[in-house]
Amino acid sequence: MGVIQNYLQKRKSFGTVADSTYNHISDWLAWYRGSVKKFHTYWIYDGIQSKKQERYKLGMAKKVCEDWANLLLNEKVAIKAGDFDEKLLEILETNNFFVRANQLIEITFALGTGALVEYLDADENPMIDYIRADMIYPLSWDNGDITECAFGSIKTVNEEERIYLQLHRKGIREKGEDANLYYIENKYLDAKTGDEAELPDDIKEIVPTKCDKPLFQIITPNIVNNLELDSPMGISVFANAVDQVKGSDLVYDSYMNEFVLGRKRILVPYSQAKIDMQKAGNAEPVFDPNDTVYFVMPGDRQGDMKPTEVDMSIRAAEHEQGINKCLDLMSLKCGMGTGRYKFDKGGVKTATEVISDKDDLYQNLQKHKTPVSTALVGMVKALYFLEKGSGDIEVTVDLDDSIIEDTNTTVDRNINLVQAGLRSKIAAIMEINKCGEAEAKKELERIKQDNQITGQDIDWTESEEDEEANDEVPESGGDDVDESSGESTGGRAD
Repeated sequence: MGVIQNYLQKRKSFGTVADSTYNHISDWLAWYRGSVKKFHTYWIYDGIQSKKQERYKLGMAKKVCEDWANLLLNEKVAIKAGDFDEKLLEILETNNFFVRANQLIEITFALGTGALVEYLDADENPMIDYIRADMIYPLSWDNGDITECAFGSIKTVNEEERIYLQLHRKGIREKGEDANLYYIENKYLDAKTGDEAELPDDIKEIVPTKCDKPLFQIITPNIVNNLELDSPMGISVFANAVDQVKGSDLVYDSYMNEFVLGRKRILVPYSQAKIDMQKAGNAEPVFDPNDTVYFVMPGDRQGDMKPTEVDMSIRAAEHEQGINKCLDLMSLKCGMGTGRYKFDKGGVKTATEVISDKDDLYQNLQKHKTPVSTALVGMVKALYFLEKGSGDIEVTVDLDDSIIEDTNTTVDRNINLVQAGLRSKIAAIMEINKCGEAEAKKELERIKQDNQITGQDIDWTESEEDEEANDEVPESGGDDVDESSGESTGGRAD
């Protein structure tokens, strides 16, 4: 939004990113929507006139972003925060987190940047906003890390369009604010002129957060923005694969037109067509308007032409091979390696087999997990601060790895390592339960209390002292025997 950029540039204490950044975002949004006017709409000349055509499309830009979102943040993600777990789950459910966060990752990978913003509503309940790239305006950044940021949105107030601008900034000493703490500044701007407008009565102009960390987290794909090297904003996962997305649509469009143009036709001599006398006295052939098989050849009244079938062969196999090649190239450029997609039986199918740790998809997935995990940890800590008013908390985030190996494999591997003495029980519980060390210790204590045996007949509750004590117990199950006399030392004395 140019209005927001102009307003922020007037605030000399803030920096702004280049306008070209938002031009790129607009282009990526068009590809994500699957409708780029300068590409999907074209003209074709038929020898007499130019006709407007709409290109058939596969929509692979959106499909790739959907798949990245499903791989990174699905229903299997595990977020642990100790004693805050129960309240955290309640907050996440209230904010429809597992649906909206997945959607945020999808739009983030499409537009290059996304944000989670935490705040308290009118009832003092912690809330989460999910912000896409075209609503994010960095104010200051250090080494690519956005430290202050504005978030814009459109509001309608008394039938007039307003821009609601929320600035998350550090304090200004001249105003008596603490320079180390964050403040949220709310502004309403006229959508046309950019001038400041009056705020609604229920919104304060400046809200102190009393926190030295921002109540927002920026998420970007973990790839370099090679279009704007100095910009703190990210880049779309398909920004460098637009030509490959075009190629997929071009071949698919040709494939579909092969069927459209290759329909069977029967050329009928004009003399053999059904004739009907019109009011004007002209004789014209009459056909069922829904019948597309027959085509009357004019100018053959004196000829002996017979009805002739025209049945063009369709190059389906060649087109399918071309589409699969385009899909492989596009998938590779978007970081998913080759073989991810296959065009078969009229649609695109996604590979579902478990991948190895040497695949491009696995390596890129592990790389993209870093900014997502960091953002989720920051979000939970911000929610904890809003709920408790102060303090910090240990947070662990485990993103789904079932695409690499299933849960049973993880459990069996840990059992074998513990049995061989190559791993501690605490570390094994942490990996299996996807939790932190403190929670793993509590779980081990509960197992000891319940005397629970898990895995392949391995007593995880047995301590090293118990093992030494067991080594001293005689194997015999009967009474103890005095080795010197051979008499029993147990039993009842009469």
